[in-house]
Amino acid sequence: MTHFDVLIVGAGHAGAQAAIMLRQLKFDGTVAIIGDEPEPPYERPPLSKDYMSGEKEFERILIRPATFWPERNVEMLLGQRVDRVDPQAHSVTTIDGTTYGYGRLIWAAGGTPRLLTCDGATAQGVYAVRRRSDVDAIMGLLPSVTDVVIIGGGYIGLEAAAVLAKLGKKVVLLEALDRVLARVAGPELSAFYEADHRAHGVDLRTGARMDCIEETDGRVSGVRMADGSVLPAQLVIVGIGIIPEVGPLIAAGASGGNGVDVDGFCRTSLPDIYAVGDCAAHANKYAEGNQIRLESVQNANDQAKLAVQHLLGEVVSEYDALPWFWSNQYDLKLQTVGLSTGHDQTILRGDPANRSFSVVYLRGGKFIAIDCVNAIKDYAQGRAHVVAGSKLDLAQLADASIPLKEVGLA
Repeated sequence: MTHFDVLIVGAGHAGAQAAIMLRQLKFDGTVAIIGDEPEPPYERPPLSKDYMSGEKEFERILIRPATFWPERNVEMLLGQRVDRVDPQAHSVTTIDGTTYGYGRLIWAAGGTPRLLTCDGATAQGVYAVRRRSDVDAIMGLLPSVTDVVIIGGGYIGLEAAAVLAKLGKKVVLLEALDRVLARVAGPELSAFYEADHRAHGVDLRTGARMDCIEETDGRVSGVRMADGSVLPAQLVIVGIGIIPEVGPLIAAGASGGNGVDVDGFCRTSLPDIYAVGDCAAHANKYAEGNQIRLESVQNANDQAKLAVQHLLGEVVSEYDALPWFWSNQYDLKLQTVGLSTGHDQTILRGDPANRSFSVVYLRGGKFIAIDCVNAIKDYAQGRAHVVAGSKLDLAQLADASIPLKEVGLA
């Protein structure tokens, strides 16, 4: 059995950052990354944006050049998927039966796309957008595609809609809730993005209920709605969230539910096993209810760094990084800092008609988050208010001519 001093499961942002941090901090033990894709670690956000549009080649979205990993003595165990974890034996076993031992294990396996369960869900031409192989398959189909149906009005669905509309495809986007981005933003932002996508030719439908995927000879031909109508489609993209990839840890006795539970240093309840990134449910002072699982590059990187520092015995504070996110659609750059869930008031700064504005989210009068559309200064200056939980003068806050850093206290 091959043994590694630190074994990392997952070759995404979190796993890559953990390996990078180990070497940056001069750890000279053996390190390996197990990844279930054949590629070395790459950035996932561009998959639904620059990579799908063809603006960036795959090599440009690699987290590090392929030569980086052997140069740092990080062994890449690619195309392998962990099936079992034995915390007593300090080992993991892959689906093909290979067992690897570890001194410390960093679980950074992320998540798998939530799939449709209706008839036709597995037809050819139905894809999620989570892996390079997904997008390569989508791009390979595009020359023969006229009609696209996108299921899900979150970031992935909207970004894919923007790319495909720009490529001249007829795009229908279906969102089951009454507005897009309902789980992550307020009504003002949702309304703006709905209007903008429609202005770009996307047939965006909220409160939309589908019944099944129709197929012909095993290939998708349409989407049947609950009312019996059929939307023609040669391509269906499903963006309805992910399922955290924590089954082997939970089966091994780790505490968890929506993800695997970790403490302030990213330790699971199992000895010598850390978990970081999309799959790690952690205490976060910026979250309503304090406990959350975050799907973001920021969280993946920050948790990986902290876990490695703690693993190496450095004196570190418990995790308290400020969440931030971004999304590019058409000429719009959305930047978010903080978590808006649980807000009880919103303040609009600027005019959406000018395609540059911000939405401030308050809870109990405290500044808890801000969404900024083409408003970089608000994004930069809003961070300090989120950290401080500032209570600000509402009239000044609503006046976009007053820089956020100059808004007075309430």
